[in-house]
Amino acid sequence: MPSLTRTGEVFVLDLGDDENRFRPDWMAAVSGALDDVAVADGPRALVTTGTGKIYSNGLDLDWLRDQDDQRFIDYVVAVHELFAKLLELPIPTVAAVQGHAFAAGAMLTLAHDFRVMRADRGWFCLPEVDLGIPFTRAMSSLIQARLTPQAAHEAMTSGRRYAAPEARARDIVDQIVEESEVLSTAVKYAAGLAPKAGEALGRIKSTMYAPTLARLRDTESDDLVIRSV
Repeated sequence: MPSLTRTGEVFVLDLGDDENRFRPDWMAAVSGALDDVAVADGPRALVTTGTGKIYSNGLDLDWLRDQDDQRFIDYVVAVHELFAKLLELPIPTVAAVQGHAFAAGAMLTLAHDFRVMRADRGWFCLPEVDLGIPFTRAMSSLIQARLTPQAAHEAMTSGRRYAAPEARARDIVDQIVEESEVLSTAVKYAAGLAPKAGEALGRIKSTMYAPTLARLRDTESDDLVIRSV
């Protein structure tokens, strides 16, 4: 399960040591941690990371297949809300991508302000086209808001697995470093931005990403009821 620690002005949210899939209890823990960081006092920033070879493998499809339509809708709404909460968090956020980031796990990294990725191993991948699962309008909006048009088109329509050098070349991530330096680099990056935390930063983000946030919080969207899993 996710765990939150703090060193100086930087909070570190460890997403876990397994596949870190979006189970309801896992999402609740991550959301609660974001709430705690948001209301903390003083300069602060957030780094998220995982333990092991996976940052996050995205939605828990095995769990989702067994749910009725209402639970399915509630689940997708919760996923969207988690993305929205992180995207507009009034503090600087950095994803320390120490391993694979797939599907919703890759989208989670895009909801951060910045991304540091391990150089030698691990992929960023949006495999929905190969899984036969269409992106919701809200997910599409998030991806297209955070990537260049060409990078978003390629990632979404090809399901390509990007190694770190490729991800950096396409501006999917901001820095690539050796495995031993991923977390420390992200923490240093975040610490330098910690004084930016506050209401002004929150308003800048909420204005900058207003269309995406509106999509993410549109609980009446028709595509919420599409079942492809």
